[in-house]
Amino acid sequence: MLDITGVTRFYGDTCAVNQVSFSIGTGEIVGLLGHNGAGKTTIMKMISGYLEPDSGSISLDGLSLAEHEQAVQAKLGYLPENLPVYPEMTVGAYLDYAADLKGLKGNDKVQAIREAVSATDLLTKVTAPISTLSRGFRQRVGVAQAILGSPKLLILDEPTNGLDPSQTELMRKLIRSIAENATVILSTHIMQEVEALCDRVLIIDRGELRIDESLASLQQSSSLQVECSLNAFELEAIAGDIPGFQSVESIDANQSAPLRVSFAPAAGASAGASASEQQYRSFTSELTKQIIQAGGEIYRIAPETKDLEALFKQASASGSQLTAEDAQGAQARSNHAA
Repeated sequence: MLDITGVTRFYGDTCAVNQVSFSIGTGEIVGLLGHNGAGKTTIMKMISGYLEPDSGSISLDGLSLAEHEQAVQAKLGYLPENLPVYPEMTVGAYLDYAADLKGLKGNDKVQAIREAVSATDLLTKVTAPISTLSRGFRQRVGVAQAILGSPKLLILDEPTNGLDPSQTELMRKLIRSIAENATVILSTHIMQEVEALCDRVLIIDRGELRIDESLASLQQSSSLQVECSLNAFELEAIAGDIPGFQSVESIDANQSAPLRVSFAPAAGASAGASASEQQYRSFTSELTKQIIQAGGEIYRIAPETKDLEALFKQASASGSQLTAEDAQGAQARSNHAA
């Protein structure tokens, strides 16, 4: 669907985006994350054709953006962070104008406007001047213009900005419905939005792609945090014969801190979440039995979950590609601090 290969962009002597490559398939909702100035807005502008890359290529449905700019842009919907609305226009007039810009005509244009108004729940505001709308309604107008004509690629920069909880849930449902037939790139600072909507996460830092992983993969855990009366050596001795056992280690120098018990995915466990969950249950059950049989006391056993915010902070602090070991260490420190 969307292919980005080796894209680089300079502003003067400053490299805003450096050799970024990724592909996104139809039906995916991908979260594009990064601090302000990380390069994500530049990437979105290059995908939209607003900016040209200094090197690298961008293609959509096999069409090169450099060679078929208008054809590619006809397949795009884009909501920038700063809403592209004209306050003196009514909602209906603005959407009519936006539809003209997209090349929609006649009955196709009328139908596209009706569908966008219905999808964003703007029917009661069609004749209202945009200047009279609340921040939330203006945001919905911006989304309405982005989805005109059922774009194949929808780029949304902070789409829930200014929305109340009920409006946010409406927006989530809309994004999910659009993704049934399109590709969605969602840029946001709200981690809950990424966790609620996205299949995959791209983290950009200082112009480089640090993480490109499925959300399920990032959150999947193959280690436990164990608090019990046994020390690391005693726990390793009794856990050594459990199938899949790998290691026991202290999370930090504090003797009262939880121990991390790691296990290896069994053959076929990566085939799905159910297999992974079954292995976690089996390993935890056997470890619990072994601790009790050894006369130990169990205070707490919990999966060492991978929090997206902790991974984001680690990726932003790192000067190179984030490894699985880095991510695990960042999450352990986050869990223990909590």
